[in-house]
Amino acid sequence: MTALFGAADTAFFDALRARHFPPERNQLKAHLTMFHHLAPSLERELKQRLVAETKGVPAPAARIAGLMSLGRGVAFRIDSPVLEDVRDRLADAFATLLTPQDRAGWRPHVTIQNKVEPAVAKALQGELERDFRPRDVRIAGLATWWYRGGPWEALSRHMFAQVRG
Repeated sequence: MTALFGAADTAFFDALRARHFPPERNQLKAHLTMFHHLAPSLERELKQRLVAETKGVPAPAARIAGLMSLGRGVAFRIDSPVLEDVRDRLADAFATLLTPQDRAGWRPHVTIQNKVEPAVAKALQGELERDFRPRDVRIAGLATWWYRGGPWEALSRHMFAQVRG
C-alpha cells in the first residue's frame, strides 16, 4: 500500500529517480510505501477502510523534511502527521496480520537511489544536501498494489478530496 503524490511532485521525484536509480531496478513511479505486504484476504476490508480515510477528506499536509541514507541509497524523508495517523489506524486494525517489517514502525520516505555502492550513495546525499530546502508536497491519494515479481499491478486507488482555492 502506498501514498500517491500529486502530478508535479511525482514528476520531480521521478526525474531524480531516472538520473540516480540503477535503470534495471527503476520499475516503479515515485511512491511512499505505507505497508510492504498485506495479506490478500484483507483486500475487501482494506478497500473499505481506505474509502473511509479518503472520500471527501482533504489531502493531508506533507513535506519533504530532509534526506536520509539507506546505506546503499538515498531517500527524501517525508513528514506528514495526518498520514502517519492514517497508517497507525490501519496498522492497529491489521496488527495481528502484519509482517515483521510492517510491525517494526514506519519511516516515511521516497527512495531516489538504491542498490548502489555506499560511496556512490554518500556522494549523492552530499550533493542533494547542498541545495536542500524543505518543501511541501501534495498527497493525492492512497493505493494498493499486487506485487508479481516485477512492476506492480494496480489494485485500487482512493483519492483525497480536491480543495478548491
